[in-house]
Amino acid sequence: MAERGALSLLSLLCLTFLYTETTAAKHVDKASAVQPFSPFWFTVEPQDTLAIRGNSAFLNCSAHSDAATPAHIEWKKDGTFMSLVSDERRKILPDGTLFFSHVVHSKHNKPDEGTYQCVATIENLGSISSRTARLSVAGMPRFANQPLPATARLGDSQVMACEVNSDLVAFIRWEKDRQPLELSTRLIQLPSGALVISNASETDAGTYRCLVENVGSSKLSDEAELQTVPETGEERKLEFLVQPVSVTKTTDASVLLPCVATGYPAPRISWMFGDKLLEESDGRVEVLGGGSLQISNLTEADAGLYTCVADNSNTTIEAQAQLTVQVSPQFVKRPANIYAHESMDIIFECDVSGSPAPTVKWVKNGDAVIPSDYFKIIEDHNLQILGLVKSDEGFYQCLAENDAGNIQSSAQLIILDPVVALPSFPPPSLTPNTTDHVTPGSRGVGSPAGPTSSAPRDVVASLVSTRFIKLTWRQPAEPHGDELTYSIFYSQEGTSRERVVNTSRPGEMQVTIQNLMPDTKYRFRVVAHNSNGQGESSAALKVATQAEVQVPGPAPNLQGVSNTPTSVSLSWDKPLTGNGEILSYKLYYTDKSVGKEQDIDVDGQSYSMAGLKKNTEYSFRVVANNRHGPGVSTEDVVVRTLSDVPSAPPQNLTIEVHNSKSIMLRWQPPPLSGQNGKITGYKIRYRKGSRRSESETTEGTQLYKLMDGLEHGTEYSFRVSAMTVNGTGPATEWMTAETFESDLDESRVPDQPSSLHVRPLVNSIVVSWTPPENQDIMVRGYAIGYGIGSPHAQTIKVDYKQRYFTIENLDPSSHYVITLKAFNNVGEGIPVYESAVTRAQSDPDVDLYDLLHAPYTPVPDPLPMMPPVGVQASVLSHDTIKVTWADNSLPKSQKVTDNRYYTVRWKTNIPANTKVKMVNTTNLSYTVPDLKPNTLYEFSVMVTKGRRVSTWSMTAQGTTFETTPSSAPKDVTVVSKENKPRTIIVNWQPPSEANGKITGYIIYYSTDVNAVVHDWVIEPVVGNRLTHQIQELTLDTTYYFKIQARNSKGMGPMSEPVQFRTPKTESSDKMANDQASNLTPKMGPSGNQPPRDPVPPNGENHILVIVIIISVGAFTIIVVVVGAFLCTRRTTSHQKKKRAASKSSNGSHKYKGNSKDLKPPDLWIHHERLELKPMDKSPDPNPVMTETPIPRTSQDITPADSGLESNPHLQQRRNSYRESVRNTPSSEPAPPATASSQASCPSEILADPEGSYHGSTTTEEEPSYSSNLPPLRSAHPHAHAHPLKSFAVPAIPASSHPSYESPALPSTPLLAQTGPPTHPHVVKTASIGTLGRTRTPMVVTVPNAPDVPETSKMLEDVDSVLASLPPCPSPAPRSNPVPLPQSYEPDELTEEMAHLEGLMKDLNAITTAP
Repeated sequence: MAERGALSLLSLLCLTFLYTETTAAKHVDKASAVQPFSPFWFTVEPQDTLAIRGNSAFLNCSAHSDAATPAHIEWKKDGTFMSLVSDERRKILPDGTLFFSHVVHSKHNKPDEGTYQCVATIENLGSISSRTARLSVAGMPRFANQPLPATARLGDSQVMACEVNSDLVAFIRWEKDRQPLELSTRLIQLPSGALVISNASETDAGTYRCLVENVGSSKLSDEAELQTVPETGEERKLEFLVQPVSVTKTTDASVLLPCVATGYPAPRISWMFGDKLLEESDGRVEVLGGGSLQISNLTEADAGLYTCVADNSNTTIEAQAQLTVQVSPQFVKRPANIYAHESMDIIFECDVSGSPAPTVKWVKNGDAVIPSDYFKIIEDHNLQILGLVKSDEGFYQCLAENDAGNIQSSAQLIILDPVVALPSFPPPSLTPNTTDHVTPGSRGVGSPAGPTSSAPRDVVASLVSTRFIKLTWRQPAEPHGDELTYSIFYSQEGTSRERVVNTSRPGEMQVTIQNLMPDTKYRFRVVAHNSNGQGESSAALKVATQAEVQVPGPAPNLQGVSNTPTSVSLSWDKPLTGNGEILSYKLYYTDKSVGKEQDIDVDGQSYSMAGLKKNTEYSFRVVANNRHGPGVSTEDVVVRTLSDVPSAPPQNLTIEVHNSKSIMLRWQPPPLSGQNGKITGYKIRYRKGSRRSESETTEGTQLYKLMDGLEHGTEYSFRVSAMTVNGTGPATEWMTAETFESDLDESRVPDQPSSLHVRPLVNSIVVSWTPPENQDIMVRGYAIGYGIGSPHAQTIKVDYKQRYFTIENLDPSSHYVITLKAFNNVGEGIPVYESAVTRAQSDPDVDLYDLLHAPYTPVPDPLPMMPPVGVQASVLSHDTIKVTWADNSLPKSQKVTDNRYYTVRWKTNIPANTKVKMVNTTNLSYTVPDLKPNTLYEFSVMVTKGRRVSTWSMTAQGTTFETTPSSAPKDVTVVSKENKPRTIIVNWQPPSEANGKITGYIIYYSTDVNAVVHDWVIEPVVGNRLTHQIQELTLDTTYYFKIQARNSKGMGPMSEPVQFRTPKTESSDKMANDQASNLTPKMGPSGNQPPRDPVPPNGENHILVIVIIISVGAFTIIVVVVGAFLCTRRTTSHQKKKRAASKSSNGSHKYKGNSKDLKPPDLWIHHERLELKPMDKSPDPNPVMTETPIPRTSQDITPADSGLESNPHLQQRRNSYRESVRNTPSSEPAPPATASSQASCPSEILADPEGSYHGSTTTEEEPSYSSNLPPLRSAHPHAHAHPLKSFAVPAIPASSHPSYESPALPSTPLLAQTGPPTHPHVVKTASIGTLGRTRTPMVVTVPNAPDVPETSKMLEDVDSVLASLPPCPSPAPRSNPVPLPQSYEPDELTEEMAHLEGLMKDLNAITTAP
């Protein structure tokens, strides 16, 4: 019975074992069943082709694939698939080539010309698209210029013209006397087709013609005879027959820059490239045909300005041309094949170069990838796919294109089943154009060795906001392991695309899902991973994010300040949009050296946080909470806690005795955790024996000190401590060293090295040696000479510390002689010789030579070297970092005396640039040059001694300093704002090489692209903005915009000018508003005059003007007289005579006695106090106010950057531009003026007690801007109406100067400008307000008037006049303006001015009456 039980148990164990093995084998097969990438690429792609009408044409295309079914080729024309089923003229050949049996092309029918692209497809695999190619059809030959009869002087040059269609130039050839003409360096054909004959001789005489052939039917030009005549010796003007023209070419092409000159004495032609003389070189750069420059195999370096200089003994002439060299796109990094699982995020990387910069687009299976929430273009060129689904599988192509060409590269995405593990290493590349890649950080499923975890429990959303959700859960009931990690899968409701987020460390059971959409439902599930693989998924949890409008806005004015080295005080204001009562605040803070964010609840609007690290940066943000939940977070505020004295001593102090009087100290800074602030210096204490110590200090960046002036043969002790602004920290332990008794002798050369050993290998010889026996002579290095049969073929010098060297790149089986000499500043010492024969190529690795020379070869130590310690990175500049370290395997003196060397390795933390660089050195420090500015680098060091190599040390980091931007802002675009044609929006992107944090931008704009930079208008913008509005521009005007970026180090270069033209007219709504508010007719197309009816004859104009003048003058005089009569009830006979004289002479007054000296005062009449004030006189006797194409007032300019106030240079430049544009003529129609300019109503003259318009305003930020501008109009002209009518005078249309009536420079009845009078006559402007018309302001000369005392009687007179005037009706729009005269004769102008002078004298007589 017992035996049967034992057998049963044994059988059960065997079955269990077999089942386990079978199950494991199945899992292994399943996990290893990785679908390989399919090789699929184009072997031939179409090229640009010039076809001949009526002839056949080919566009080649062929694809390679290992698939069972061959690739199916289709063609696209201009982006649309071609249907060739019933096309008898075009068909696809078996290899994929598109064949045209005969090309059709006519003036109105061009079915074959266009852009073509072939698409290769494999069923159930995917599609790829080729590069695009242009098919052009040569037109019928047409001569635009034909040869003409000409005469060439012997020895001179001549040009025979022949110009045809540009696409047929390649088919031109020349004939002389109807025989083919053979070209040479003397007879050349220009790119235009013309023939240049240089150094003419008698054999060049004959008849010439050009012909176009091989384009269907050939075509001949007219024949022209060239005659040669001898040179007369008379001087002829030096001039160009052909000048170089600017041209654009691609790299590797050739270019011919023509330059032909004639004259006597015969000119000598040379070329300049930039400002340097260009010399011919190796046939690549040649001067042909007496002066034309030909450059072959063009490179980017050939681009620039070329100048042809023709010079004879009398004159020098020049002609310039710009050569632009374009570079077709090239792949710097191609997209890689990718394995991934569903729900993962992946990135296809693609980096291209070229000139101009190529544009990149992505294609999936032949269809363009449209950016969306899940397909995003990042870092300019890379394609990011979020939340993979099975349908995302296929071929993705990166297509790059610029003016020089286009290229493509493809990569395959394979999405594996969840049970299939991702390969741990990429398989070998399957195509010549791609590299394979496994998504980093992906988690595959290995061969299960045990049960997986059950589903996580109690998955809940512990925090729900508008854009993030925080999930927590409990450990699975059956974890089957200790260190569990979790994956959180989530998707938006209604979509099948699921994304995944992994926890950051084992055991963590919470995660925050960021970047969600507000008021959106999401589904979440959690999966646990143990050592056996992925476990069960939790049930789906549905959560909706909060609506963004219900939660509080950000708390403004968040501020933080450090009070002590371990505390920070924070305060903030209540959110402007609380959406209800604020219940609490949550304060988030992050130690930036660690990166983990923590939070704390706060009831009030301030908090003091203690227990922080010293001299450490913390970031803080605040989120307000109301009954709906957490609101919008504030921007992070970074605060650094105060510094303190260092809490740790410097590291790795080493002492090296230099000579009998000096000792070198080297050390490393304290660890970061013990610095507690910026190290400002180091204090070095030293003492001789047991005497009292002395001290010296160094700068904070200096990590060494040479202590000189010491006594010879004396022991000294040293220790070093670090200092901050707060004080001195702890010091290192005392370290001692003894100076030499005497210095090494350098008055003679070193002795012979004491030994020299060589070990030959196949292609190298290892040389080792020992120093000279006499150690009292200075040795600064060793010189190694070697060569076959002689040691003088090559020489290498090494450092005095080095004891071995490997001579590389030698020939096998060759006899080499080696010599070694020690040297110092005096010279080289006695050499020691050795010879060796390199081993044959077929020798085994170990032979008798190794055994015989074993005593001379160090036995390798199997123990590894200890890695260097205390690696520190000290930033020296924006492109240099010094790396220092210590070696614990060296003696305390840290002096390298053996053959060890160190390898320094560094790289950036930029994911797109993971290239590692390394360098070897024998010192304990190395200065790394040529780094990028404002970039974080990681450094590590390893030591090598013979065959012993250490592991890499701990890494040290250093961020290079900032420097000024080295590139301009990119992607500058200008668009017009909708419904506001006078407002434009400028958009841009930061510069590619910012070299630091961008703190601001400056927008320059002008109407003249060639204007000096000081004449451009500037608009400053803060650094975090990439768009800006500019208002009140002039319609139908071309503007040029440039942008310049700045960081903390200064300004970068300007971008290229971007051109934008404002619309010709405003929208109808805008125009209606303008007309309703301004109440003036719109200016006509001429820009200076409104539209008007047909102009009557000059005689009628003259009569109309006289009638208007008489009517207005009479009406004004009658009103004034009646008002004065009613007030004073008296009049004098003298006044009656003057009134009669005024009527009889029609306004021309001649006063007798004192009355002729009376002059009207310059007055501002205030409407409240009714007092007369002198008006400020213009400093300019004849001011000219013109409209600028860029009308900008102080109200228009609102700086977006406070840096303008603090930068006087920028403000000065803006003001200088205001001055410069005042006299800029404009052809733009003047916009309608406001009603205040009509002056037809007494209420249209505005003034205040200070003598300025009520509407005149300036901003506080730019008080100086308004000093150069006339007063602005009030927005409400009748708000402060004055009851006194303005004086009506006829206006002279501005014939030589355009009107200055514009929103920026408004027309006013009187222009007040400050400054003392500089001329006996003051110029004023007035406008007529009768007959419902508005006239252009007129320049009037008025004599000065003496000051007249103000009297109560005068005020009474004015009151009576004002009381007698009727109230002013509201102005109405006028649609039919009365025609006005356009010009005046000199006599008419004199008469008009005399009439005005009479009117002013009448008013003066009335107001000064007793």
